[in-house]
Amino acid sequence: MRISGLLSILLLAVSPHLALADTPVASVSSVDIAKYSGKWFEIASFPMFFQRNCIADTTAEYSAAPDGNIRVHNRCRTTSGFDEAKGEASVVDGSGNSRLKVWFFWPFKADYWIIGLDPDYRWAVVGNPNRKYLWLLSRTPQIPADQLKAALSSASAQGYDISKLHYTRQTGFCGDNNDSKDLCEK
Repeated sequence: MRISGLLSILLLAVSPHLALADTPVASVSSVDIAKYSGKWFEIASFPMFFQRNCIADTTAEYSAAPDGNIRVHNRCRTTSGFDEAKGEASVVDGSGNSRLKVWFFWPFKADYWIIGLDPDYRWAVVGNPNRKYLWLLSRTPQIPADQLKAALSSASAQGYDISKLHYTRQTGFCGDNNDSKDLCEK
């Protein structure tokens, strides 16, 4: 009786998370690509394999490409300097610009869905439909507590386990190759 009671309590505690995981991920209804363009600072993520050497100062920059696609420039600090990846993204038809296909190595494309977005484009939450990857982005190297709470809420409402997030160290002044390594590692 005691074990079954504990099992019942455990099942009740986890069932909301299990239900959310069965619900399909939804992107926001629309994104103004011009407003979304520019530099974003990674606040936290479920890191991808290519981020394995990143130790700080991860950013993503988006800009219009002449062919109508979106240029993507990801950058992060490593122990030996900076690592960069340049790619492109295309908007998925009918998504209101909130779902993109991103590629860094042709022909491999990945889903990039904007699942949370501040009305003033101060923060964005990006994920993929299988919930394997997640990024919390901000226009500033640090994000105010109320905005972080809103961004985290938008991710958890989509069934992402935010306890798995890795928070990114942003030094705030380390962005150029000419930076002093000693100052940037403090």
